[in-house]
Amino acid sequence: MIRVDSTAIDRSDTRRFEASRNRLASLAYRLLGSAADAEDAVQDAFLHWQAADRERIEVPEAWLTKVVTHLCLDRLRSARARRERTAGAWLPEPLLDGDPMLGPADTFEQRESVSLAVLTVMERLSPFERAVYVLREAFAYGHTEIADILGISTSASQQHLHRARRRITAGRRGGEVDPASARRIVEEFLAAASSGRTERLVALLTDDAVAISDGAGLTEKLLRYDTPGRIASVARAGFTSTPAKQRLAGGVSDVHYALVNGAPALLFVPGGRIIGAVTFDLRGGRISTLRGIANPTRLVRLTDAWRRHAPETPLITGW
Repeated sequence: MIRVDSTAIDRSDTRRFEASRNRLASLAYRLLGSAADAEDAVQDAFLHWQAADRERIEVPEAWLTKVVTHLCLDRLRSARARRERTAGAWLPEPLLDGDPMLGPADTFEQRESVSLAVLTVMERLSPFERAVYVLREAFAYGHTEIADILGISTSASQQHLHRARRRITAGRRGGEVDPASARRIVEEFLAAASSGRTERLVALLTDDAVAISDGAGLTEKLLRYDTPGRIASVARAGFTSTPAKQRLAGGVSDVHYALVNGAPALLFVPGGRIIGAVTFDLRGGRISTLRGIANPTRLVRLTDAWRRHAPETPLITGW
């Protein structure tokens, strides 16, 4: 009689799950827009994996994809998620480029699906539309596979994708810009804002530019500014260093240029801790959208990644 070492089997099955963890986390992040929620979903999937009759699972990757997708759909449908998102006080959680949770980035569709711009627009999609869009555009699943994952027909999958693409195209405000140009525009914006040059700030913005802030998590709704003049005024005030801001930040900050979710960004960093991120969408050589994220709960993973990162020389020291 051959005895099977159950401990060795468990270790092997755990390794199989861990080999898929980053891919599952990037799927969950695209579906939820929150790294913390994505980590919870993946951990819940691990518990499902441990409890399952794993010998009967023919394709573990497909099984795990289905489980994570449905766990995320349950979260999107939950009362808490609906309250947060409908109240308008929600922005996606930013991730530093290089974070494995950002997942595949070989194609334009993959890069776009994890941008803050598209993650924000995806809030307007139904849970099924969002799932179909992510599975198709970011992970290249066919409609037959998606139908099986979601328990819908192939034609329904195609219809969900059509509606999702239409809404995302309608909400698109930026595009891909070469890295050197993006950095130059953001550095010019920082220089103009920190020196109070209103005319230069307005010139760097598109006529339909929008700025959105989470109010550091202290407001019930997002703060929105939708004229170049108003955005310039807010930027001048926001980017001017004062003793009061330094006390609130816990010390003086360095201002760094970085890429966040594939987009140019400015990070405010006192003592290795990120207290604020401003991301930029660019169109036609000008800034079309700014997002200010300072809610501490939205900056935890970004800070952790930053501390493992070797940053360049800051654009401003002692801010």
